[in-house]
Amino acid sequence: MNHTAASVTAAVAFVWLGMVLAISFLEAPLKFRAPEVTVRVGLGIGRLVFRALNAVEALFALVVIVTVATGAPSTAVAALTAAAAVVLAVQLAAVRPALNRRSDRVLAGEELPRSRGHLAYIALEAAKVVVLVALGACALAA
Repeated sequence: MNHTAASVTAAVAFVWLGMVLAISFLEAPLKFRAPEVTVRVGLGIGRLVFRALNAVEALFALVVIVTVATGAPSTAVAALTAAAAVVLAVQLAAVRPALNRRSDRVLAGEELPRSRGHLAYIALEAAKVVVLVALGACALAA
C-alpha cells in the first residue's frame, strides 16, 4: 500500500475508533446516570447523537474505501476495510431501524421491557472496535 493511502487509512480508522469508543462506550451509558435525565430525554439525546455519529461513520467508511481502493492495499487491509463497512451497514440497515421503532414507542409513552436490539448494537460496536484497531495497525504496517 502506498504511504499516503496507508497514512490516510490509519488516521481515519483511528479517529473513527475514537469516536465509537467515546460515544458508544462512554457517552451513551453515562447520560442515563446524570441527575434529572429521564429515559425519554436520554432517548431523544441518544437518537440525535447516534444519527450524527452514524453519518460521520458513513463518511469515514467512504473515505477509507476510496483510499484503500486506490492505494494498492494488502489483503488484510482490504478485508478489514470490508469488515468495517459490513458491520456499519448491518448497524444502519438492520439494527438502527428496529431501535428507532422501539424508541418511537417509548417516546410515545409505551412501557416496554429492556431491548435486545441494544445488545446487538453493542456487540456490533465491539466488533467494529476490534476491526478498526486491526485496520489502523495493518495500514500503519503497510
